Amino acid sequence: MRILHLEDSPLDAELILATLEEAGIESSVVRVETRDDFLSAIEPLCPDLILADYSLPSFDGISALEMAREGCPDVPFIFVSGALGEEMAIKMLKSGATDYVLKHRLDRLVPSVRRALREADERAERRQAEQRLRESEDRYRLFVENAVDYSIFLMNTEGVVTSWNSGAERIQGYSEEEIIGRHFSIFHLPEDRAGGLWKRELEVAARDGSFKVEHWNVRKDGSRFWASVVLTALKGADGSLQGYCKVIRDHTERKIEEAERERLVKELEKLYGEAREANRLKDDFLATVSHELRTPLNAMLGWLRLLRTGRIEPAEADRALETIERNAKSQAQLIEDLLDVSRIITGKISLNVLRVDPAAVVEAALDAIRPVAEARGIALHFSPPPSRGGLGTVMGDPDRLQQVVSNLLSNSVKFTPSGGRIEAGLERRDRQILIRVKDTGQGMSPEFLPYAFDRFRQADGSTTRAHGGLGLGLAIVSHLVEKHNGTVQAESEGPGKGATFTVTLPLIEEPGDEANLAALSNGDKWAEPEMARALRGLGVLVVDDEEDARAIISLMLQQLGARVRLASSAADAMREIGQGEIDLIISDIAMPGEDGYSLISRVKALEAERGWKIPAIALTAYAREEDRLRALEAGYVMHIPKPIEPEALASIVASVASRLKGD
Repeated sequence: MRILHLEDSPLDAELILATLEEAGIESSVVRVETRDDFLSAIEPLCPDLILADYSLPSFDGISALEMAREGCPDVPFIFVSGALGEEMAIKMLKSGATDYVLKHRLDRLVPSVRRALREADERAERRQAEQRLRESEDRYRLFVENAVDYSIFLMNTEGVVTSWNSGAERIQGYSEEEIIGRHFSIFHLPEDRAGGLWKRELEVAARDGSFKVEHWNVRKDGSRFWASVVLTALKGADGSLQGYCKVIRDHTERKIEEAERERLVKELEKLYGEAREANRLKDDFLATVSHELRTPLNAMLGWLRLLRTGRIEPAEADRALETIERNAKSQAQLIEDLLDVSRIITGKISLNVLRVDPAAVVEAALDAIRPVAEARGIALHFSPPPSRGGLGTVMGDPDRLQQVVSNLLSNSVKFTPSGGRIEAGLERRDRQILIRVKDTGQGMSPEFLPYAFDRFRQADGSTTRAHGGLGLGLAIVSHLVEKHNGTVQAESEGPGKGATFTVTLPLIEEPGDEANLAALSNGDKWAEPEMARALRGLGVLVVDDEEDARAIISLMLQQLGARVRLASSAADAMREIGQGEIDLIISDIAMPGEDGYSLISRVKALEAERGWKIPAIALTAYAREEDRLRALEAGYVMHIPKPIEPEALASIVASVASRLKGD
């Protein structure tokens, strides 16, 4: 073993050499004392070990260490010094020293040398193994690059791709630059990845040596191909796992449509976000409804208690009555807005369609809102057309159109400070009428504008907001305008700069227009004679544990000619079904003892046994989307959330009955 020894004391050098020889370590030693001698000896000697004193008269061990790490970084470097503090020892080890030994503790020298040499040998063996592996990979690459009909690639033990051939690029679509460093599970279908197929492949190959399978794989562009796969474990001479080799052959004669995994993930994220936002809006809405109901009730009840005492002055009594009346009207309007939203959600808003002069609608809405505006010191301005009907007429419900304009004006009055101005205008553009309401109020931020017409959405939903309300007015406007085949748009230059709302409605100019738009008055409702024809003689079983619910449904269906039988539980229902002559079942879901899901399960079993076909409608207060899906999956042909107007239920039952008769 070649040792380069940096030591200025011959006696210490002999002692150190004797210690090594006594331990059986044979070596040839070159001792140097100066920087120049050390530098000139290190490269030609190519030592196996460097021993160095820390402090020499003209040279120091730290400098020698720096020179050694630069010239021969893999050679072990051990300090052998007379005195060395702990901080200096740590500094030397951080600088790259292998170890340090104190001269008065030379019993540590031999173990330190042996350990250093062993570690150096291990590093050398690793380098040689790495070199052999590189050479092996080069040979592999030369071989696989010509196998263009096969996808051949190597992976590390974790399944990360480390090499890629031209056949793999042709079959799977990824270039080498795109795929190296990525996990091979990217080639699996999303459901296979979720099921952990890639883990099973690696585990089986590592255990048995290889894994073979045929299944669908995914290309870079998302298209699928039928792949014959052989995954082979690559093991070293000692049996340790080094990685994997995967060979894929494309046996597909046609490609399937592109699998848009990323789009689906984004869609799910969007739906999740919308669901969370809907839940937040629901909570905000419930809190707001509670506030908007309790606030006027507090004033009304307070004044009523004072009035009941009889000890209130006439002037105060008048004030009390005015307050009670104003708050009662506020409550009535709030309830009416909620009912309108309920009708909107269920699609039950109907229109009484007539020819309407839009100027008359705007004037009526202005007359209604003017006292409120004047009381708040807000100026209202309207420039009517030169003559009645001068701009043309529209086809619509005059009351609902007045509601549209009134809601817009009320919104402007609410958000316009005293001394502000609201302008209402009419304009004809081509075959359309534009109704415009412009105010100098607080305006809207660009972020809120896209949500201005959403239900229950308010720019300020905090407990410190300056304006009350449920955030329903503009949502009702939007839906009513759509029902009239029109559009509504909100504009604002920002907070404090006012807002402009523009309603666009189609004009009635040609004879065919009136006939086409008259259908608005009917909506989707059935005429009663049509429902009666569909329901006449139909055997309907109504199942509900609530007597009032059974009674109203029974009365309504009987008036339309249906034969109605009643059951208050699932057990009663099965007895009625057993007697026959049941064409349709309307059942509640939540019932004591046995619910509607159990009932439909028993009905389906009876159908299979006797060859019957009895469709069932779920009428339930469980109105969530997951409730609807569960009811349909259980076997109900339709899911109807409570509450529902009797006429609407009759229409649905008649629709199902018509399909039954059609079958």
